Amino acid sequence: MTDVFSSNESFDPKKLLTDLFQTAVAAADPKVVLPGFLDSISTELLAGDGNRKVVVIGAGKAAAAMASSLESVWEGGALRGLVVTAYGHAMPCEQIEVIEAAHPVPDQNSEIAAQRILNLVADLNENDLVICLLSGGGSSLLALPAPGITLADKQQINKALLKSGADIHEINCVRKHLSAIKGGRLAMACAPAKLMTFAISDVTGNVPGGDPAVIASGPTVADPTTRQQALAILDKYHIAMSDAVHQWLSGSESETPKSVSEHSEFQVIATARQSLQAAAKQVEKVGLTALMLGGDLTGESSELAKAHAELARSILLQGQPVKAPCVILSGGETTVQVTGNGRGGRNTEYLLNLADELKGQQGVYALAADTDGIDGSGDNAGAVLSPDSWQRAQQLNLNIIESLENNDSYSYFEALGDLVVTGPTCTNVNDFRAILLWPENDL
Repeated sequence: MTDVFSSNESFDPKKLLTDLFQTAVAAADPKVVLPGFLDSISTELLAGDGNRKVVVIGAGKAAAAMASSLESVWEGGALRGLVVTAYGHAMPCEQIEVIEAAHPVPDQNSEIAAQRILNLVADLNENDLVICLLSGGGSSLLALPAPGITLADKQQINKALLKSGADIHEINCVRKHLSAIKGGRLAMACAPAKLMTFAISDVTGNVPGGDPAVIASGPTVADPTTRQQALAILDKYHIAMSDAVHQWLSGSESETPKSVSEHSEFQVIATARQSLQAAAKQVEKVGLTALMLGGDLTGESSELAKAHAELARSILLQGQPVKAPCVILSGGETTVQVTGNGRGGRNTEYLLNLADELKGQQGVYALAADTDGIDGSGDNAGAVLSPDSWQRAQQLNLNIIESLENNDSYSYFEALGDLVVTGPTCTNVNDFRAILLWPENDL
């Protein structure tokens, strides 16, 4: 990327935004980030005799890419194992088997993979080593219902929670208490073997990189949430549950482990913050100011869009808190309360609300996309917005109010030709948002 002030080339705002998104994704590529962390496996964890087994397990949209990266640099002896990733996210591995399953709602492959992973770690001894590779999406991909609960029960509750507006912490609290593998149960199954977890974080929280207990619903770490909290969340969002689910959550057996083996380590290897910092460096390289809002922004997509529209106007009209031209960067995971029957995800929903707030405001360009390459359940990562989007939409007779009411943001940006389509990126550090503010007379 070249300095936009000194380059003789014409400046393309949309290209700048898509380049920044690609930079953010590249910063979380397992091939780039994982090898440097393998040295963090402690001597104590690697200790063992010549009969030691090394078992690799994992779940998430980046799990196959992480397994491939591990194989390419591993020098600790023979590997065997199994990871589960989303459909379309598989990568070839020589020693580690890869299974694909459904996201964001689990399917039969999710259940099969989870059971096979539990079988792989059964009967290990204290000399053996389990390497667990986790990333966003693991909650759906690694789905083994608790005793007495069916996969259909979990699917119904998962679908309802995803539409309810519940945040990821609430959704994962429920998931963990309905699972035979999440919320620390996988760690318990690995004992007494040594356990090392490497995670690409797609969650937010007070812990840098996100709370390990939330990443993929924390299968290898102790869970601080309770079954009473799970019941309260289902009640809060008026989620129907079967008698079997209610009976399970009402009993003490549904409580998750509050401690796991001391022979267990957990390392976050990529975060939204790291990806945003990489994008910010590129912004500065082209001679612009980067305003970082953080990688952990949450809340309703519509409310965040309103706040960002107000911030954009403040910068353009008042030069506060920074002067334009500049790029506002943020990450995190918003929520959408789905009331319509349209298509779309968090990012296009955010942009559609931003478009409604700005109504063609000159000098504002924006991109919002999921770093895994999939916004919701669509085939796009997100979309881009430009000052002329409002006028072009009117020329196409697109009704933004109807699109908002029907949660049909995908169709809106598809009609404009402004979807961002990357295909699966095989990583996941959650959503990436960039707003370029460039006064019209400077273009």
